Amino acid sequence: MASRREKSGQSVLGSRIAVAVGIGILVGCVCAFLFPHGFFSPPNPSLQSRRLVKSNLQIDSSSCDSSERISMLKSDIAGLSEKNAELMKQVRELNDKLRLAEQGKGHAQEQVVALDKPQKVGPFGTVKGLRTNPTVMADESVNPRLAKILTEVAVRKELIVALANSNVKAMLEVWFTSIKRVGITNYLVVALDDGIAEFCKSNEVPFYKRDPDEDIDSVARGGGNHAVSGLKFRILREFLQLGYSVLLSDVDIVYLQNPFDHLYRDSDVESMTDGHNNMTAYGYNDVFDEPKMGWARYAHTMRIWVYNSGFFYIRPTIPSIELLDRVTDRLARPPSAWDQAVFNEELFYPSHPGYVGLYAAKRTMDYYLFMNSKVLFKTVRKDSNLKKFKPVIIHINYHPDKLPRMKAVVEFYVNGKQDALEPFPDGSDWDVSLSESVSTVKSHSCGNIIQDGSLKESQHVPRQLLLQTSSLSLAQVGPRSVKLTEPTVQRVEGDQVVGLLYQLFWLGLDY
Repeated sequence: MASRREKSGQSVLGSRIAVAVGIGILVGCVCAFLFPHGFFSPPNPSLQSRRLVKSNLQIDSSSCDSSERISMLKSDIAGLSEKNAELMKQVRELNDKLRLAEQGKGHAQEQVVALDKPQKVGPFGTVKGLRTNPTVMADESVNPRLAKILTEVAVRKELIVALANSNVKAMLEVWFTSIKRVGITNYLVVALDDGIAEFCKSNEVPFYKRDPDEDIDSVARGGGNHAVSGLKFRILREFLQLGYSVLLSDVDIVYLQNPFDHLYRDSDVESMTDGHNNMTAYGYNDVFDEPKMGWARYAHTMRIWVYNSGFFYIRPTIPSIELLDRVTDRLARPPSAWDQAVFNEELFYPSHPGYVGLYAAKRTMDYYLFMNSKVLFKTVRKDSNLKKFKPVIIHINYHPDKLPRMKAVVEFYVNGKQDALEPFPDGSDWDVSLSESVSTVKSHSCGNIIQDGSLKESQHVPRQLLLQTSSLSLAQVGPRSVKLTEPTVQRVEGDQVVGLLYQLFWLGLDY
């Protein structure tokens, strides 16, 4: 019994050992198959190279992904910048519209208050009169072809308008080049001949060629600078009838900023001035001295230098159109007259017995923003601080050598050439010195220059004041001055003086 148990235990133990050995052999075979080079042998070079290649591919792939991602980020940044610029532009446009809307709302409220039933007077210092006249109703039947052009060109019913014929082609090119440089799009050239029309077309400049009109075409074809200037009042009427505000511009002007960003739009006429300081530009109390009057020798007068008819903003209102009609009518009738003189007479002369004045609201532009060439060449270019200031426009109205001065203005303000303005004199070589003074000149008001029937020695006399006569109340000549002396006294009639001096001053200067 005992021996049988021992045999059974030995057989079980032997089977266990056999199973263990079999498992060991099986595990060894598996390890030999999976790890033929052993657990601690160096790896296979080919396998290592494959792994390195795979790793390099991953690195190259990641670097490519990074460069592509950088490119995508750059393109996204560029797109966002463009979008931001566009949004900023929209913000500026919306601000401009809001400002204009607020102006219009204020003007409309003033009109309602003024034209409605009588109002009670408010507290001291709060009463304000009506400053802005209502605009007219647009009438496209006046000129359908022009109306279509203005619809395409104008921005917010505003645009710059210039008249030009082939005599001023070189200046016109400088003019529209400066406008394009600033980024102004709402401008139009009224082409007075076919040459200018073709010139504008070849330079992608918006233009308008009027229908044939013998009265206008005869002047437009061969007229000089002043003759052409007188046409603008007649031509502008249609623009106003169509409901557009016009910034009338001569072509001897260089644009450095957008003028529409600097207008008030609260008056019928907003004009630049020929004045050169606060007094002459905005008006001053001028004292007339007449010693024979004794205690009452000093008489106070109000003086202001004229508005420049070569650059003004005019709104489509009844007084504005009446102004154009008045000036056009006077320029069409003898005696011949200078359009700027007539323009100012109609704006400033008050109603008096035998005459009904024009009830138009007017505003003088800032003479440093809308700068004439006297301010530039006599003052600004000599002042280190003022030279840093950038005007909106510069009008070469005081000098006959217009084109070279226009180019110099571009060189100075656009190209940064600091000595570009230096070669030019303050004035010009066209000043006229008269050896004889006038004893008596028929005049409505010659201020304190003419005293006791004579002119004081070596006194500079503005020509538009010197040549005022009963038949021609403002002079027909420009704003420059004449130096008069007093060695010889001769009595002549006022009309003779006007005719003589007009020929002396402008013979050969009308170009």
